[in-house]
Amino acid sequence: MAFVRAVQLLFARKYGRPFLLRSATNRHAGMPAAVMENIDRAYRALGMHQDPACELLTIDGNRVRPFQVDAPQSEAVAARNRADILMTGHRTAAEARPTFCNACNLSMANAFGLAAAYRDGADLIVTGDSADEQRAYTAWIHRLARQVPRSDDGRERRGFPAVLGALDDVAKAYFRGIHGDDPRGTEPEHGVAFDVPARLRFFSIYGETSYDAGSHWKLLTEHLGFVFDDLAFSFTESDCANPALMAHLRGLKVEHIFGRDYREGLQEYADFALRLMRRKEFPQHLIDVMAERYARPESHELLRARGNSFARDAYGIEEEQLVCMVHSPFTSRGSGLGRYLRGQAPHLVRRQPAIHDLLRHPSADGNAEAPHGRQGQGLEQELENLSGLTLAQLRWLYAGDMLPSLVLSILKGDPHKAPIRTRHSPDGPEVTETISGR
Repeated sequence: MAFVRAVQLLFARKYGRPFLLRSATNRHAGMPAAVMENIDRAYRALGMHQDPACELLTIDGNRVRPFQVDAPQSEAVAARNRADILMTGHRTAAEARPTFCNACNLSMANAFGLAAAYRDGADLIVTGDSADEQRAYTAWIHRLARQVPRSDDGRERRGFPAVLGALDDVAKAYFRGIHGDDPRGTEPEHGVAFDVPARLRFFSIYGETSYDAGSHWKLLTEHLGFVFDDLAFSFTESDCANPALMAHLRGLKVEHIFGRDYREGLQEYADFALRLMRRKEFPQHLIDVMAERYARPESHELLRARGNSFARDAYGIEEEQLVCMVHSPFTSRGSGLGRYLRGQAPHLVRRQPAIHDLLRHPSADGNAEAPHGRQGQGLEQELENLSGLTLAQLRWLYAGDMLPSLVLSILKGDPHKAPIRTRHSPDGPEVTETISGR
């Protein structure tokens, strides 16, 4: 942003008028207030708030509006993010990347389209990705698009509009697979806007400036006023707290699935994510900050409490529901239900056949079957409390398989995964497991 702002000012000096610079922030529930405050300080440092040649926008779902640092988080966006996380997490045993990033990445693509189509449209989207990265992304998107039904509105698209159109097909298929017949699966915000000007192009500054934060540290922290907030700065992200939840989920998985200590799972994820930080060329002192945060034994319970607090505040998800997601007990015809009930809800063990019956036989109105009566309604409420999901959502999980093919295809092409050494029981042998995250 600072680079393009400098180009804009030089352009105005040379040609007597500036081009319009549109800066759009795609907002989701995983972004703490500190993220918006960092953006606001940068705008102020660059003199963008008061310059009519700068158009500062926030995108909440499909709503585009002027940037406002203290605007409240959209309740509709937070509810959508919550449903996406829970439903994807239950189809993947809470694998970090698909649980938190698939829907978010598609939302980002939608924001590109919305921002580029806003008012009179745009000529360029400025990126820091190299030409090789852009070609790799495009090829990956078209590979995914070949696996899903294609929409056809009769218009031929080329270039970036065609890429957005292919992503719209992927998004529609992805969310239908995750949410099923639930209205969440087909709501407009789960598509990708692609009705952008045909002239729209990607323009990369990759070869014009070093991209790692360490090369611009004084500009970033002194001039632009960027603060690496304890919550917003989580491993490879400086604008999203979801990686902290990814580490928290690994801790819960190791504790509740493998029977080991929560802190061991937390450390496994930290070791993985620190390697990602090095690969992404984060400054060493930031790597040291994250390493120290997760290495102190006395901090593990604090990190657990902080993760639970953020999940509750941002998404309305309790630890009990995160544990349920780690078990994914309802998916694939309830194959993991018995183990989950024995470990987390022993009072329901004897009602396991009734749970299978409740999830197996949807009624016309989506409520509990009439034969269950009040007893069935009480069971439905217990399952909703444990999972954070409605009966209709639980029934969709029950009918579906773990790791749907499109989720697997997205994960296969994702570079943010690596093997780790772990143990799947307290006294078991060391094994290799591939995990993903940020």
